[in-house]
Amino acid sequence: MELQNMAPWVSSAEAIDHADTPESLRQARIDSQKWLLASQASAPLSDWLRTANEMHDRIAARAVQMCEKGMVEDGFGPPPVPYAFIAFGSMGRSESTLWSDQDNGMIISDLVSADKELYFSEFGRRVSAILEYLGYPKCEGKVMCSEPLWRHTLSGWQEQLSKWSEDFAWEPIRYLIISSDMRHIAGDQQLSAEWKRSFYKLFRKHPDLPSAVLRNTVRHKATLNILGQIVTERFGEHAGDFDVKYGLYIPLVNAVRFLALQHGVEETSTLKRLRRLASLEAAPLPLLDACERAFRIALQLRMATPVKEKDGLLLSNGYLAVKPLKQGKGWHELREALSTVRRLHRALQRQLRFMEGRRS
Repeated sequence: MELQNMAPWVSSAEAIDHADTPESLRQARIDSQKWLLASQASAPLSDWLRTANEMHDRIAARAVQMCEKGMVEDGFGPPPVPYAFIAFGSMGRSESTLWSDQDNGMIISDLVSADKELYFSEFGRRVSAILEYLGYPKCEGKVMCSEPLWRHTLSGWQEQLSKWSEDFAWEPIRYLIISSDMRHIAGDQQLSAEWKRSFYKLFRKHPDLPSAVLRNTVRHKATLNILGQIVTERFGEHAGDFDVKYGLYIPLVNAVRFLALQHGVEETSTLKRLRRLASLEAAPLPLLDACERAFRIALQLRMATPVKEKDGLLLSNGYLAVKPLKQGKGWHELREALSTVRRLHRALQRQLRFMEGRRS
């Protein structure tokens, strides 16, 4: 089943692909998301999510092309060597909302060129700036191609990934976890493919790496108390509200990502990871089925968070008011999903204790 009346999206996609200025690309995004927002309630979730993320991919690819053209016009010339623009975070997983921020990086060829460091430093800065103008806020964690940590030559990336995989401290493992959601968006696909081969080779090389990833994974905010009641925010402007992103969505994403890394699953989408894990019988099938149901609930609730419009672009804080949830089936679904998260995390905590006991 697909979204009904796809004509507006076809028109918007063409407008994105043919936009020749940042202003026209921004307007194409605004037009696209208006249609997506209007169709959200009636469209099948998977179809809607796929179309929304196709929009983001097209916009990012077009923004990169614009930056290339701008670099030529400003005297920097064309790219001196091949490169790949890549996504991490929700964009890497093809799970972006209409208000997601930036999570991206760049892989640069190892071919020799005296000017490439200066060129791609400026290029990365420009790409991040234009994406911000197009409605993608800069990442608070600075996971962006404008940052040297996330912009390297292929060999530089391989060296950095190797260092992260050998240091089991919280921060290097966090960076490695972020990297595991990498997905190619634009540029030289071969560079992204080689990057990915290098990444997964690390997990075959370091058998203790999964336990380090698992230590990071099992930490998350409490969402059900000992009586099985939903825990809401206690203080601040969102007191009494539920944090959908960090209370439900992220714990599920993190847990499924760990299982995928443990079993060599290279898909980045959480739903595709779950289906691949099921085909491998990597966990009890009833639990994986429950995880898929819970994840779909998480996606629906995430898209249901209140949205504000600013200059045509959308903003959301990721919280849901409890009262409206209790008036419909949302409260029951949330509790069911959180129960699944608790079951999954308890299973992972047992697994971590086993792994650490075997090492001691």
